[in-house]
Amino acid sequence: MAHFVILGAGECGARAAFALREKGFDGDITLIGAEPLHPYERPPLSKAGIADASNPKFIAAAEKYAESGIRLLTGLEARHFDTASRTVTLSDGTTFSYDKLLLAIGAAARSFPGAPEDSAHIRSLRTHHDAAALREAMRPGKHIAIIGGGFIGLELAATARLLGAEVTVIEGLERVLKRGVPEEIAHLLTERHRTEGVDIRCGVSIEGLGEEGGKAVIRLSSGELIEADLALVGIGARPNVEIAERAGLTIENGIAVDSHLRTSAPDVFAAGDCCSFPLPIYGGRRVRLESWRNAQEQGTLAAANMLGLNEAVTSVPWFWSDQYDMTLQISGLAEGAATHQRRDLGAGAFILFHLDADGRLIAASGIGPGNAVARDIRLAEMLIAARAHPDPAALRANDVKLKSLLAA
Repeated sequence: MAHFVILGAGECGARAAFALREKGFDGDITLIGAEPLHPYERPPLSKAGIADASNPKFIAAAEKYAESGIRLLTGLEARHFDTASRTVTLSDGTTFSYDKLLLAIGAAARSFPGAPEDSAHIRSLRTHHDAAALREAMRPGKHIAIIGGGFIGLELAATARLLGAEVTVIEGLERVLKRGVPEEIAHLLTERHRTEGVDIRCGVSIEGLGEEGGKAVIRLSSGELIEADLALVGIGARPNVEIAERAGLTIENGIAVDSHLRTSAPDVFAAGDCCSFPLPIYGGRRVRLESWRNAQEQGTLAAANMLGLNEAVTSVPWFWSDQYDMTLQISGLAEGAATHQRRDLGAGAFILFHLDADGRLIAASGIGPGNAVARDIRLAEMLIAARAHPDPAALRANDVKLKSLLAA
């Protein structure tokens, strides 16, 4: 009986395991995760879910794995795998043979150069354990310093303010959300954070990050010292590729896979945050996406291709972020856009449609209270997938239904 092994028990790995059963695979499945908890959702860790850090949102009940015939091993890391013998060796010395192997090993938070390791006052956020430690510090009278003005940093800034902590955000670039978010939307969010009392400092260089007297101490290039009860380092993530490198797999901004998520080794697949792949809708441009939906979709796609169904990546990238009562949603990749058109939806909500030089819609970025932009962003995603060249005036006019443009 065939044995499929999945390394990484996060969103991607867990979805792949269940998808294998849903698609009729009746062989053995072993799902291996380094954390002691069974698979859980990660997006709530930086959003409002951190307020109840005692209970993560599990992807499925623990008994569901056994009922589905999935052997779930937690608290164990894969040390190496051998593509010749088709074996995986774990941190406890156990060795498994595999017929197909999926690497869904995710990414790790980038550390700040020179910062002390294992400090109680300097942390990053990748796991439920990290979130619990951050939640303890997010109390009235506490000061949280966040290094990095990306999605994670700003989501945690909003959560910390809602819980009563004082917050300082330090961003080295000239504005927050520099990667992938239009300046118009970034400016709106910056002003909202400042209205809520967050001290946002952009274009600031950090010379050192350390710990002194039970505090995190951040030394700026100006000589100013910022003390905080906790410093969160949110300067991005790096793909976990070490085990793949040791096995001789091709690495290119992550584990390189083809449009079917196949690596350079026979019967070894990779999916989610750890891999880079070609996107046909953007001319085969190789990308690596760190998003919940990408992890979920690629877990299902990897399962299909482990079963030989030969399904290619076709999805349009999608991201979202919740900050206070505002939700930001982005569909597609705006890099390479020549122009954009703005559609105002009312109540402060709007969408920016990004067009390339030929007038093709390549991305849409929207922000507003609650789910104000969700429906139109979904329709924009469908237009992007259809490689549409919509009339710019129609994109601006909120009395023209996007559904009609899709029909056209």
